[in-house]
Formats: sequence, C-alpha cells, structure tokens
Amino acid sequence: MPLITPALGLLLVVLIWGGNFTATKLALSEITPLAFIAVRFAFGTVLMWLVLARREGWRLPPRDTWVPLIGLGIVGNTIYQLCFMTGLYRTTATNSSLILASMPTVVTVAAGWLGLEQVTSRQVWGLVIATLGVVLVVATRGFTPGGGDLVGDMLMLAAVACWAAYTLGLRTLTGRMSTLSLSTWTLITGSPGLLIAGLPAARRQDWSAVTHRGWGGLAYATLLALVVAYGLWNWGVRQIGASRAALLTTLTPLVATLIAVAVLGERPGWMHLAGGAMIIAGVLVSRRTARPAPTR
Repeated sequence: MPLITPALGLLLVVLIWGGNFTATKLALSEITPLAFIAVRFAFGTVLMWLVLARREGWRLPPRDTWVPLIGLGIVGNTIYQLCFMTGLYRTTATNSSLILASMPTVVTVAAGWLGLEQVTSRQVWGLVIATLGVVLVVATRGFTPGGGDLVGDMLMLAAVACWAAYTLGLRTLTGRMSTLSLSTWTLITGSPGLLIAGLPAARRQDWSAVTHRGWGGLAYATLLALVVAYGLWNWGVRQIGASRAALLTTLTPLVATLIAVAVLGERPGWMHLAGGAMIIAGVLVSRRTARPAPTR
C-alpha cells in the first residue's frame, strides 16, 4: 500500500513547484540561467539514474519506446526548461506562476483535439476564460522594481505548450514503464541538449562568488523540484490521468505568489489578481473530468 495517495502526492508537487519559482529567482540573482540549467540537470540526472539503478536495476527501456522517450525528453525537459528558466529570469515569479496556471485547461482541450479525450463545450469555454486571464497578466507591467518583460512572459507561454505536450505524451507509455523509469529516461534523453546549451556558461560562471542563497536555490530546484516532484508528477498522471492531475496543480500560482510576496517582496497589482482569478476560474469551469475517447 503506497504511503501517499496520488492526490496527496500531487498536492506535494504543488507545494514544491510553488516554492521553486522563488528558490530559482534567488539562485538566478547570482547564477546565470544557462549555468544554472547545466549544473541542475547534470546532478539531477545522475541522482535519478542512481535511484533507478538501485530500485529497478540497470536496463535499457524497450526498443520501441526509444523514439517516444527521446521526443518526451526533448520537449518536456530540453525545450521546456530553456523556456522556463530564461522566461523566469526575465519576468517575475508571480507572472510566471500565473501564466503556467493555464496549463491544466490547455492539457484538457489539447487532449480533445488530439482525440485522446472527449472535451465538452464547458471545457472549451474554460480555455477561453483562462486565455483571457493570461492576456491580462501579460499586459500588466512594472508592479515591482524588477518587473518582467514581454519576452519573458512569451517564453513562459511556450513553456506551457511544451509541458502540455509532455503531459499528454506520457500517456503513450502508460503501462510500458514504471513511473521512476519514465522520469529517469526522459531526464536522460532531455539533458544532453541542456548540457550543450549550458556548459559554456557554467565554465564562465564565477562559482566562488555564489552565496548560500544561490546554492540553496540550486539545491532546491535540483533535489525537490526536479528529482522528487517529477517522479511524483509522472506517478500522479499515471494513476489518475493527465487532465485530473493537471487540475490539482491549480493551487500552484497561489502558493508561488504567497511565497514570492513573503520572500522576494513582489507586490501583485489588481490586474494580476484579476488575471489570476480568470485563469483559475477558467480551470474550474472545465473541472469536469474529460472522458476517454471511444475506441473505433
């Protein structure tokens, strides 16, 4: 019997990822984004591989899963992380978390367009409302001294698309591999691109100037947000489905904003609150679980 339920595990993911926005912002004040990515994924991938080897032994995944694993790794790790990290560096923790909050509705409607689930008009309207909320958040500027820019917000929108594709893509391997194996192999296949992009910056980084704040943020992002949360996320998706799993993460922007206010001193304005409310409302409007598409 598992120690935690899928819902509880996903709520833990919410807490971890909510805190990750602030932890990463603190680290990025001392470490460049690409150097951060290189170190984070170098250590994170090795840790995941060691855990997998200890629990399941070292063996290659089935040959017919190699192409999907490479694709999921590139989309869900390489491209997603480059968009997320660079976007977060250029915008605020609050903006980032609110934009990413639209992901559940995007996942649900995308699943319908792909024929994986039946999507209702209620869910389509949810996407429309959430999208308007994202537009409102993106249109808001300058509420903190280090306010975000349009490029950062656009990169976060690209990250939403990547994560939605990754979440739906996990379904193609349901039942073929364990959650731990799936998490590890998508890290392994996604990390080479991140290392290629980040190693030159890591070599130029003055690591001696990094304080406990930078190292703490890097450790949090690597051990908790990457290793622990990715494993819980993939397990949750496998247990209760992509749409329901994504829906449970709607609390992430609230957690992220509260932490950013307390630690970073960010002060969201009324437009952020209104946009965030619309995003959450859009997700709740589409809260009914989509049904699997009938077989033909």
